[in-house]
Amino acid sequence: MAEIESEKHISDYGAESIKVLEGLEAVRKRPGMYIGDTGERGLHHLVYEVVDNSVDEAMAGYCNKIQVIIHQDESITVQDNGRGIPTDPHPYNGRPTSEVVLTVLHAGGKFGNGAYKVSGGLHGVGVSVVNALSEWLIVTIARDGIERSQRFERGIPVTDLSEGVSADWQGTRIDYLPDAEIFEDVHHSLDTLKSRLMELAFLNPGLRISVLDERTNESREYFFKGGISAFVKYIDRDRTALFDNPIVLSGTRDNITIDVGLQYNDGYNEHMYTYANLIHTIEGGTHLVGLRTALTRAINEAARNNKVLRDKEDNLSGDDLKEGLTCVLSVRLSEPQFEGQTKTKLGNSEVRGAVDSVVYEGLLSVFEDRPEIVKPIVEKAIRARRAREAAKKARELVRKSAMSGMSLPGKLADCSSKQAENTELYIVEGDSAGGSAKQGRNRTFQAILPLRGKILNVEKAQMDKMLANREIQTIITALGCGIGDEFDATKLRYHKIIIMTDADVDGAHISTLLLTFFYRHMPELLSQGYLYLAQPPLYRVQYGKEVNYCYTDKELRKHVDSAPDPSKVSVQRYKGLGEMNPEQLWETTMDPANRILKQVELDDNFLADEYFDILMGDKVEPRRQFIISNAHEVKNLDV
Repeated sequence: MAEIESEKHISDYGAESIKVLEGLEAVRKRPGMYIGDTGERGLHHLVYEVVDNSVDEAMAGYCNKIQVIIHQDESITVQDNGRGIPTDPHPYNGRPTSEVVLTVLHAGGKFGNGAYKVSGGLHGVGVSVVNALSEWLIVTIARDGIERSQRFERGIPVTDLSEGVSADWQGTRIDYLPDAEIFEDVHHSLDTLKSRLMELAFLNPGLRISVLDERTNESREYFFKGGISAFVKYIDRDRTALFDNPIVLSGTRDNITIDVGLQYNDGYNEHMYTYANLIHTIEGGTHLVGLRTALTRAINEAARNNKVLRDKEDNLSGDDLKEGLTCVLSVRLSEPQFEGQTKTKLGNSEVRGAVDSVVYEGLLSVFEDRPEIVKPIVEKAIRARRAREAAKKARELVRKSAMSGMSLPGKLADCSSKQAENTELYIVEGDSAGGSAKQGRNRTFQAILPLRGKILNVEKAQMDKMLANREIQTIITALGCGIGDEFDATKLRYHKIIIMTDADVDGAHISTLLLTFFYRHMPELLSQGYLYLAQPPLYRVQYGKEVNYCYTDKELRKHVDSAPDPSKVSVQRYKGLGEMNPEQLWETTMDPANRILKQVELDDNFLADEYFDILMGDKVEPRRQFIISNAHEVKNLDV
């Protein structure tokens, strides 16, 4: 048992705090309804749900340490030093309360107004769902100096809660192994877990969260006294800030606690992170609307008061103030209303006014105390407005060309079908590969768009310069769905957009440039599952008349070693798509019956944002460190 420091307060957290709503029957039958999917995302969601329960204890003031362990067999341990789940008989069925929490859906201290004023997670279904989807789960509880445990298998108790033994610690420990019958691949990503755990530590100053990966002996500990200010500094660590120290605002309105940290940098993208009860609200919501309204109003007022914005100049708009903004907004409330099961958008109408009030009053006070920061913010916003106006003109040109007789770019080889849900667009590196793809494709549903050279790195360019780039114009016109605020998924001409590049360093660079463009300016393509990466083979292996294609060095060794006479095996290494004739390209990379496509998913917006900043930003040193630390992950190195 890992030793974790005890807390002194037990409070009135007992059986009466746990309210039962319904049973657990459907979870194993339809796991996707509860955790999103049974792939990598759902697997990690289990960890988050157990950790969220411990964080709820921290938010209530009863826990300051959480430990997460990934074991060699992919089982997980989450232990905290909170009060411990109650173990006394529950009025629902007379069973131990801890057993009810782990076996009954919607049974938890998050309901009613008993144990927790605010909480995250899946409204109390979390730990019971984890239990249902685990091959086994063991809960160990240390409470009032007594330690007791119970084992479950696939959600069913196989032992009773043990007799108590003396304990020198206090809290709850959950050990579980995700069920291989449910999940496609039981393999946890330490990077994915680190990202979420770091977020939680930033948002809960004083909470210490550690993670240990026993598979590699790698460990991390997250503890940030600076809270949101430290979070903003971390996000902006590879950028140049316009002024020292982020603006930090805190306040409470109508029992809603609001914390905001913001900074402006010399970049061109906005980095906005919003949270409601520690849940990352990727789609924003009423708290974000309130923030934007207050920010625009306060900066315009301060700009007029400080004579930075001249009388004849129009007020700055919310869009003008997005460029170079890094902001973290966290709200905590007792009855959050989220749109959708995955909770990506906050819907409480009262939150908008509360956030507006706290941010507006707080910003005016900051600008009065720090008038020197108003000028760089306003000057950057004015430059952004000019660029936005130029971008609007460029968008109009793109739109007009799309509406004219020359509606599609000349290099696009379109498909004959006009049903978007049945069609796909290959964005191909180079004219040579584009020619092979055009000849080898199925013209009914496959369109080909060859690109000449590398597109613009949009991480380092304003919108107007980006829209002036011919290759980017071609992509926007071919897709037909607009860009940025004008993006309309219903106008998308293809429901599979497939990036197909050479399996070498240049190909990887072109893929990253395209992914950066789509992530920054058409993120809906990722979130709605329209974007894919083609996987061309690395080798053509022939023995006599038998031909096989290998996508990894491991596959190549297997084919060569299995041949009766390995010395007579002919191996061709494909350096580029252009080396394949149309028939080979169709057979290996374009034929739906044989090809390998990797769907680009946006599992972790925070992690994705960080990676694109590092890989495509201005700072060289972070990129060098990233490459060094991830060199062991390289599968195919072209030298």
